[in-house]
This record gives sequence, structure tokens and C-alpha cells, in this order.
Amino acid sequence: MKLGLTADQELLGGTTRKFLENTVPTSVLRELRDHPDGYQADYWKAGAELGWTSLLVAEEYGGGSVSENGLSDLALVAYEFGRHAAPGPLLAANVVAAALSRVGGAAPAQILDRICAGDMVAAWCLSEPAPHAGLGEVATTASAVDGDWLLSGTKGPVEHAAQAELFLVTARTDEGLTQFLVPADSPGVTVTPLTSLDTVRRFARVRFEDVRVPAGAVLGDVGLAAAEVQRQLNEALVIQTAEMVGAMDRAFELTVAWAGDRYSFGRTLSTYQALKHRFADMKMWLEASHAVADAAAAAVGAGADRAAELVSVAKSYVGQYGPALCQDCVQLHGGIGLTFEHDLHLYLRRVSVGSALLGTAREHRLRLAGLLEAREQARAVAA
Repeated sequence: MKLGLTADQELLGGTTRKFLENTVPTSVLRELRDHPDGYQADYWKAGAELGWTSLLVAEEYGGGSVSENGLSDLALVAYEFGRHAAPGPLLAANVVAAALSRVGGAAPAQILDRICAGDMVAAWCLSEPAPHAGLGEVATTASAVDGDWLLSGTKGPVEHAAQAELFLVTARTDEGLTQFLVPADSPGVTVTPLTSLDTVRRFARVRFEDVRVPAGAVLGDVGLAAAEVQRQLNEALVIQTAEMVGAMDRAFELTVAWAGDRYSFGRTLSTYQALKHRFADMKMWLEASHAVADAAAAAVGAGADRAAELVSVAKSYVGQYGPALCQDCVQLHGGIGLTFEHDLHLYLRRVSVGSALLGTAREHRLRLAGLLEAREQARAVAA
């Protein structure tokens, strides 16, 4: 997100930055706090026209990236979303659109057109609430009945579920993990809004009680969705970590400027040695977060063998040091950093929510340990 960008990528990032600055400045974000959707529909459609929803979609379905790595392009957009604490279903829209693009077919293509145009919100239903809240744990089931499927279980927190027309649901069948496209208005679907620390992000719990869907609702092949689900999770983590790094960057920028302007005992805060040490620590965390997030985006976009390892490295690092950096920024601001009127809390909220979703830092370290152990075992067997 910082080095080696092409001219087209610079243009994409710059265009997104200017649009967000003009359309959703922090004053608007405060007004959207009480908006049921967290964003205006025309705002999201305008963003879709800028390419926010189609960077992971194949050209044959109306998508396309500005470079050879659409995920790295999307990470640039996500970074700007973080820097501006911007609203909108960026993560869910792109994960679902990418999955539909890979599977192809007439029905997914029709849905893709609406998602890419910003006319439809599609929610990604993977995570589940306790006691099945572990990273990647799926307890929702789907049973074959008279040629149809019955889905039962609960998903949550699901981002923008209350605004969605369609759910991409991961469930367990006798054959293995399977994904289904479920209309939000299907009988047996209950959406319960949840409170959110982030002022403009909306979440809900979605309950499926014997929801009947036709065989054509299956996305891909029955029982063979494990690899696709893993890919979706990797892409989601790239988007999430890029957004968190953007929020960290803006929080640090605000704090450096504050330390240079704020006088205490006749001198600026930035001249105190103890505070310089803290700023040096935060700068190291920030630069390392940029590096691991970029590495994860490049690896997942290129389909590298170590993509899963790198996204867990990125999430475990950013998930730990992101909240720590933002909390330090608040403390260095003093009392004003705790007020709603100051912008700093917007970025603290964005990073804190991101650190808790799609696996905590601890869960990703455990995942990383398991991946490394499996790789060593495979090497031993090969030897």
C-alpha cells in the first residue's frame, strides 16, 4: 500500500481518497451514527461506479482490476476506507462477488451485475456466535430433503445483514462444507440487529430455522466448498487488515501533528524524550503492519502456497498492535482524545472492531502454528 504502485494504482487510490474526503468527511460520519444502514444508497452506488465492487470479478462478468493483482488494488481501496473510517459493505460485497465470479453460471452472473452496480447488498455468512465462535468453525447444517435443502443454524456477527437481499451461507452437509445462496426474505430467516462499536458499520445475527432452498441455490459443488471458503477467508482478511492499517495510519498522523502543536510547560509534547520513545515504538508497529498487510495481499492475490500463513501473520500482528497503537494515540492526546467531537475515536473504533472479527490475534497464531506444523509433517513424509 505504500511502495511499488503503478500509475493506475496511484490513480485508483487517489480517486478513492478524494471521493471519501468530499463525500463522507468526519462530520458526515457523525450524522450517519443514527442512520439505520450506516450509509446512503447513492454513496454506495457512486463507489461501485469507481470500481469498489468489481476488482475481484472476472472481465467476462463486467469486472476487472487496474493491475494484474485485483486483490492488491482492492487493498488500496480498503486502506483508504480505514483512513477515512468510511461506511459501506466493502468487505462483504467483494468476498461474495469474487465467489460468484469464480463459480460462474447464469444465476450468479445476474446477481453479480446488481452487486457490481451497487444495487444489491449481499452478506457473507461464515462466522457464528458462541459457542461456535472459533475461527472457521461451522455448526450450521444443511440437509437434503426431496430435492431441496433445509438450512438450520445461526450466523453472526454478519456485516450489513439487515441491509442485504442475499446471503452467502456456509453450512455442513453429509458430504462436507457447502455454500448456499439464500434470499434474505426466505421463510425461516430471522435477522436480529446487533449494536456495534463502529459508528457506521452495521452487524446482525442471522438465524436459519429449517430454511428451504432449491438445489440450484448451491454455489459450486456439494461438499467441496472447503477450499473456496478458505480462499474467501483469506481475501476477507486482506481487506480487513488493509483497512485496519489505514485507520492506524490516520490515528498516528493525527497524534504526531498534535504532539507538534500542543505545548506543555513551555515546550511541545514532541520534544519530550519519553514521548519520542513511544512515538518510535508506534512508528515501528505501523511500518511493520504496512509490510505484513502488503505481503498478505500479494500472496493471496497470486495464489501463493503460503497465502494462508501470511494472512494469519498479518492479522495476528495488526490485530495485536493496531489497538495498542490507537490506544496510545488516545492517551497522548489527553482528555480531548476521549471526546466524541475529536476524530480520533473513529479510527480506534474501526481498528478495535476489526481486531475482534474473523479471528483474534491469538486464534490466528494458533492457526499459524497448525499450518507450520502441517507443512513440517508433509516435508518429513516426503523425505
